[in-house]
Amino acid sequence: MQNKRSGFNLKPLVASLQRHRLVPLYLIALGMSAGQLQAAETSAAQDSSSQGTAAPTTQLQRVEVTGSAIRRVDAETAVPITILSVEQLRNEGVTTTAELMQRVSGNQSLVNAARSVGSSSGGSSFADMRGIGANKTLVLLNGRRLGNNAVDGSAVDLNTIPFAAIERVEVLRDGASALYGTDAIGGVINFITKKSLTDGSLTLGGDTPSHSGGGSSHDVNASWGYGDLEKDRFNVFGVVGYNKQDSLQAKDRSFSQSYVPGRGLDQTSGVSYPANYSQNGVTTNPLSATGCNGTNLVSRQGVCRYNTRDYLDLVPETEKTSFFGKATGKITDDDNVNLEYFWARNNNAVAIAPSSLTGLTMDPTSPYFPGNGITPASSSASFDPTQPIGLNWRETAAGGRSTKDQNTSQRLVLSFDGLAKGWDYNLGASYNQNSVTESITGGFVSDSAMIDGIANGIINPFGPQSAAGQRLIDANQYHGQYISSVGRVSAIDGRASREIGDWFGAGPSGLAVGGEYRQEKFHQSYAQFAGDLGSLGVDPDAGVSGDRTVKALYTELNVPVLDSLELSAAVRHDKYSDFGSTTNPKYSFRYQPVKELVVRGAYSEGFRAPSLYELYNPQYTTYTQGFYNDPRLCTGGTVQPGGDAGRDCGQQFHNRTGGNTDLSPETARNLTLGFVYQPVRELSVGLDFWWIHIANQIAEFPESTVFDDPNTYADRYIRNADGSLNYVQTGLANLGAVKTSGVDVSVDYKFPNTPYGQFGLGLQGTYVSRYDYQTTIGGSYTDKVSAFQDDGMIARWKHVLSGTWNLGAYRASLVNRFTSSYKDANPDANARVASYTLWDISGGYTFDKTVDLDVGVKNLFDRDPPFTNQAYNFQSGYDPRYADPLGRTFFARATYHF
Repeated sequence: MQNKRSGFNLKPLVASLQRHRLVPLYLIALGMSAGQLQAAETSAAQDSSSQGTAAPTTQLQRVEVTGSAIRRVDAETAVPITILSVEQLRNEGVTTTAELMQRVSGNQSLVNAARSVGSSSGGSSFADMRGIGANKTLVLLNGRRLGNNAVDGSAVDLNTIPFAAIERVEVLRDGASALYGTDAIGGVINFITKKSLTDGSLTLGGDTPSHSGGGSSHDVNASWGYGDLEKDRFNVFGVVGYNKQDSLQAKDRSFSQSYVPGRGLDQTSGVSYPANYSQNGVTTNPLSATGCNGTNLVSRQGVCRYNTRDYLDLVPETEKTSFFGKATGKITDDDNVNLEYFWARNNNAVAIAPSSLTGLTMDPTSPYFPGNGITPASSSASFDPTQPIGLNWRETAAGGRSTKDQNTSQRLVLSFDGLAKGWDYNLGASYNQNSVTESITGGFVSDSAMIDGIANGIINPFGPQSAAGQRLIDANQYHGQYISSVGRVSAIDGRASREIGDWFGAGPSGLAVGGEYRQEKFHQSYAQFAGDLGSLGVDPDAGVSGDRTVKALYTELNVPVLDSLELSAAVRHDKYSDFGSTTNPKYSFRYQPVKELVVRGAYSEGFRAPSLYELYNPQYTTYTQGFYNDPRLCTGGTVQPGGDAGRDCGQQFHNRTGGNTDLSPETARNLTLGFVYQPVRELSVGLDFWWIHIANQIAEFPESTVFDDPNTYADRYIRNADGSLNYVQTGLANLGAVKTSGVDVSVDYKFPNTPYGQFGLGLQGTYVSRYDYQTTIGGSYTDKVSAFQDDGMIARWKHVLSGTWNLGAYRASLVNRFTSSYKDANPDANARVASYTLWDISGGYTFDKTVDLDVGVKNLFDRDPPFTNQAYNFQSGYDPRYADPLGRTFFARATYHF
């Protein structure tokens, strides 16, 4: 038996594989359905029977799996890989790549579109394997790089991957810098599209929460292809996808709270309407005497604080449109040329509370000055009606603020693959571009106009506006684009592999070589009017650009030493135009002492140079994620002389952040050791232990660290002339080391066939034994496992447990998603956030192989997100990175094949 592509004899290899019962499960994992596998085995058995042989043989095609550049038949390599079937996930109601990543237990959190509420992120969603940062998880499409998100350049935006075209996802749960480059420290996520299509399909679907309010979504996908690659020598196909997610507002969910006394949660603002005003160290409000009984007001220590909850989105409105097309032609029987293009656009609309202005003053000459007849006089004995007052005002007359981000990605790839002189090769040239525009659509009013309006007695910060005041507000609202960010990556890459001889009599060795040249560019610019909107935090003159080139060479060698043992080694050399050169190795082994057991392990090193965005992103001012007290003017929550409770206590202060040209590269070491045990053909159990050490980690300096230790970080407090806090300086920095370890657990069991159908059970879980990190180089370590620290937490245990059933045209699934409990963010509360478990159920039927119908319920038991007093996100009362606010959601999806 000869393999047509490679020309070598497969008989010894097939015989060896069939002695190892692990192989069939791995082929299924690689995308071969059970039916296809059974058909292949049946065909092989028939061939053997006709030839009078006793042992069946199977024609096996060599494949390339994420984590190795060597094409091989046996897919179970020395590195741990999770493979997700997107078709199965679609049947279970998954419709976006961000939702898909929630099914990966090693993905600690999901930076999702909810983050865009109150921050400048372009509506992006990122994966974060092992919780070490999205910038250390490499995302590929068909084995090649994509352009990072153009706003901050930290990672690939999952929303711009054309979900409708994805066939499967391979998740390498190990460092892979030796093959893929420097940012593959936490792992590699390879989205693999359909290879060819010769028919068409149309899918319509929708999701509807059982609770009233928003949050519904609907999607439409269509695909069509023409040409049989073997018969017609060409294939061309295209896939179009559309998904619309309606917004969900905080006021539509009772668990979304901004103020819960006694439980450590207070995300109310000292900038209110009516305005808080101060004089001689006393802060008050026109409604203070009545207990702050105005709309959205909360009384705390005699000060009226503003609750912004009714304005916030829990889930922003998003609209995703994508196209993926591919044309393949055969040059010879063994060689192909491919042209691949995708375009994806994500529109993201966000609503937050009205703008705020702090540090204002009002003279006694204003008709709205307290005691002048319109605004009641202050009851404080220290109030002097002849002296100015300070104001902190919420601009409610302008309405809530709304923004819209448009994130567009596209990629063009020309590639050649085939066989040349015994080498399997793949050569390609690619161009990636990601552009993000951010626009304001309502609620943003000129700061200078409002300051002048108060000084001139036109604007009333204490009550309803006069006709003249409202005209002034309406006439000075801004609309339009204020940020434009573009990132481009152009690359030429190639790789080739072949067998190089049976050195030890245990099977052929494999060798792969490859190289890459890429050029990265980005630029960011701002509209001039943005400088008149302090709440945007934008310097209109801070536009920047940057570029670099990267050259890389790598090689990989796989050597079977014994029938039961093979060793692999890989090394990659990268040369940066701005950071010099680095060489990173990886060594691995695969040992199978008995047919039921595989032992595997790997050691690798990594190096990640700061991205262009991390280096050159302009300095900009935003608001702190959390609410803090000024340590000088509101020590321990108590107003000090010169302080203002409405300005200095429990506030979101200004935060100055951005790139840092003094950053040093990150370095990493990864170690994995795994066991795969298959006592019977139908059962496979896996344990993969992992250890990661990162030095010089690049991350945002934690704002909480600045406020928790104001003496050590006194230089990060920038104050105004009157002593009030202007902003704190955070920004990107090398924060020291991260040490984390744990174990991935997998169980797959295919029950014996019954008259009632085929049942299956699968478990993917991750247990984290350690996550210690430093906020400064050489500083003390903080334990983040099961405890909210600084910006988030690391779950001790996460799992996805799934049960499936198939009977002819019928199918069903039951899925459990679980995250363990953890210590809450506010240490004074000394409380824990409850564990979070969701159950999803779905069922489907295929009508005459033409129409697929699937229905189901996500969050079957309508579990609310567990309460947390974290203040890192604008959404409060729960954490949107770990929990879903939609509640019980019904879905239905129908696909017509033609």
